[in-house]
Amino acid sequence: MKKAVLVSLLFLFSTVLSLKGQDPVENIIFTSHERKTEVEIDEEGKLMVNVSPQDARKFKTDGWVHYSDFGARGDGKTDDLKSIVATHAFANQHGLMVQGDAGATYYIGGRDITAVIKTNTDFGTAAFVIDDTEVENRNADIFLVGSSLQPFEPERIRALRRNQDHINISLPGSCLITVTDSGVKRYIRYGPNQNNGSSQTDIFIADKDGKVDMNAPIIWDFEQITDISAIPIDDETLTIRGGHFTTIANQAESKYTYYRRGIAIKRSNVLVEGLVHRVSGEGEHGAPYGGFILVRDCAYVTVRNTSLTGHKTYRTIGSAGVPVSMGTYDLSVNRALNVSFINCNQVTDIDDTRYWGILGSNFSKNLLYDSCTFSRFDAHMGVANATIRNSTLGHMGINAIGSGNLTIENSTVRGRTLVNLRSDYGSTWRGEFIIRDCTFVPYGGKEASASLIGGSNSGQHDFGYTCYMPEKITLENLHIEDSNHPDDYQGPAIFSNMNPEMTDASYREKFPFVITREVVIRNVTTASGQELRLSDNPYMFRDVEIIKR
Repeated sequence: MKKAVLVSLLFLFSTVLSLKGQDPVENIIFTSHERKTEVEIDEEGKLMVNVSPQDARKFKTDGWVHYSDFGARGDGKTDDLKSIVATHAFANQHGLMVQGDAGATYYIGGRDITAVIKTNTDFGTAAFVIDDTEVENRNADIFLVGSSLQPFEPERIRALRRNQDHINISLPGSCLITVTDSGVKRYIRYGPNQNNGSSQTDIFIADKDGKVDMNAPIIWDFEQITDISAIPIDDETLTIRGGHFTTIANQAESKYTYYRRGIAIKRSNVLVEGLVHRVSGEGEHGAPYGGFILVRDCAYVTVRNTSLTGHKTYRTIGSAGVPVSMGTYDLSVNRALNVSFINCNQVTDIDDTRYWGILGSNFSKNLLYDSCTFSRFDAHMGVANATIRNSTLGHMGINAIGSGNLTIENSTVRGRTLVNLRSDYGSTWRGEFIIRDCTFVPYGGKEASASLIGGSNSGQHDFGYTCYMPEKITLENLHIEDSNHPDDYQGPAIFSNMNPEMTDASYREKFPFVITREVVIRNVTTASGQELRLSDNPYMFRDVEIIKR
């Protein structure tokens, strides 16, 4: 009987897990010999994991495993990454929960391996020290939250239309669809970090019958599709709780060699709760970070009750040959839908200009800040629909381009403008702004002339799309704290001077900038007592209808 059990366990565990696609580990070899459970790395870099039959039975009976079960010391000195990787690999294979050891401090060095999380994980009170001073691969995530559902290429989709509500295919269930047309370039960046744009990309959700979720509509016309992928959406929520993480910052040269050494989420329906991330050891130079929490190619992700850290800003030479400050992030959202940050904050001062804004996002839809205190909200290459409520934004404020509705409610904004439409992408927003029950503190209370909507577009650069200002802007119950202003202050402007050259009918735009149609104003007050006015450039905004209610 004992021999039969052993043979059965050998059949189960003496397998090579080929972790390709989403899983960055090349392979893990499990065995079940009658010796202690241990983890080794062979000469080829393969992870060799022996799980004793007795331990295997215990783990499956308990329903969970700890990192110490696979040899993690948790002493803050021994590199425990291989044990952490092995723990998750075993848990994934058998559907077990993973728990951190109470009071442990796991040191994680620079080895190029990643722990793949596919089961509920409770880091608890455990601490993790991630040492980035010497790494084999700066793009090696420490943790990758992945799915057992495999992406596939759907057939028979040759073209798409903006706001199309149905695609003529059947799917195994709801899927996140990503489409690309490499023959069309969008987001052709202007300025010190100029570039030739990105291939037209869109993401949306379709159900098993091909019905598109119109809460995140298709935003581009696709005459052709050069690449398409369908990623099945997991039905059950995977939860990751707790953990106190500290990154010992890299000391690399200050240039655009982004480090990605945190938690990458590439699975839909994920909750991250109660996590803390801090950064130490930042010096006079360093490479930027692409996000400690990186959400990519997924939907329905919530980060809640979490504390994060702004990274020190370093400078380099941009693509135009002039010095630039490098964006560096603790949060990144790319090609993702329905991503929420709830009751989150940052441990660095949100008004300290030494630290960059905490979020960067691209190609995403339906982003939410609720009850957050962060230095910045930002959408680089477009967001479709964003909501900021019950929150405070610091020195970098709200920066966005995109479409749909940008809704700001019951929040305080301490940036240079209430909303900055990013000039490097044409200051474009094809949709509406709804701003209600908010307070705007220009420049965080420093002496300044206040403008609500900022941006710049000369009409001379092709961004790869027609640039729009929001068609309608609603300002309701807004207080502008502009008591600290220069002597020549004329009152807050709705619009900044977005094109100082456009002062009369003689100016010609090669690529027209479509101006706002109407601004609805209800109960806007100022600390200075000065009235809200149109702009320092009234000619540019001459056709805007101001409706006071």
